[in-house]
Amino acid sequence: MAHDLFNRYIWLIDTIRRYGRITLDELGRQWLRSPLSDGKPLPRRTFHHYRIGAEEMFGVNIQCDRSTYEYYIQDTPMSELHRWLIDATALTDTLRDTSDIAGRVVLENVPSAREHLPTIIDALRQNHRIHFNYRSYMRSQRSQVDLEPYFVKIFKQLWYVIGYNVKDQMIKTYALDRMSDLVIDPDKSFDYPEGLSPQEFFKDCFGITTNQNDAKRIVLRVEPTQAKYFRALPLHPSQQEVVHDHYSVFTYQMRITYDLREELLSHGSSIEVLEPLELKLMIKNELSKALEQYN
Repeated sequence: MAHDLFNRYIWLIDTIRRYGRITLDELGRQWLRSPLSDGKPLPRRTFHHYRIGAEEMFGVNIQCDRSTYEYYIQDTPMSELHRWLIDATALTDTLRDTSDIAGRVVLENVPSAREHLPTIIDALRQNHRIHFNYRSYMRSQRSQVDLEPYFVKIFKQLWYVIGYNVKDQMIKTYALDRMSDLVIDPDKSFDYPEGLSPQEFFKDCFGITTNQNDAKRIVLRVEPTQAKYFRALPLHPSQQEVVHDHYSVFTYQMRITYDLREELLSHGSSIEVLEPLELKLMIKNELSKALEQYN
């Protein structure tokens, strides 16, 4: 029953969000098209019950415009997790009844989420250590890891867990798809570090890799077509743009990390690193080595 209510709250939020503004009558018609309705109408009292539940669970404020009797979502701060849950669950509901066009819906596989994520989420809830074997791409042999898991993050369709490596006595990042024999140790609990914030931990970074270096002012010259993608999907919250006639200049405040270098390289000739000099030389060196493969 709790799971059904969760899905119904998300259906309500997603439907109102997609329409922008919607009357209760139109909302009722959309409800009857939803598999959640079982063909039964949405009573006004039930609607208000779902509206209050959605507000309490997700912090979403659904208001009514008394001049048009249309319902809308008032702009309110929402956590990144709640926003992701709403989008993911709404997408699942959309795809649930697509067996007739299954061959025309192409999805990406995320194997790490299916096998290991539920176990790690349980460990996060209980503040218990986890043990697993890990196959690093940098080493030929697997290693055994004892980890106090602090938080998880998804990047480019892969899940990662970030936590304190008991043996190495430092915070490390591990990809779930490279784990095996993952178990929770119910006898080893830990205290989550006071003041540790995932957002602060990755504040100056692109992707999943981080380091102890200071954030640098990074300036990119980007050709017009690629600039449109950067506007739609900013590389980092610090992104700022100055538009010129035939290009844009994007400015960031970020650490120079492996993931950032790989991202810049992936755009080839559509971008040019202007600052800092050390990053410009890194990219130039990698492009030169790549060109040598074809000489």
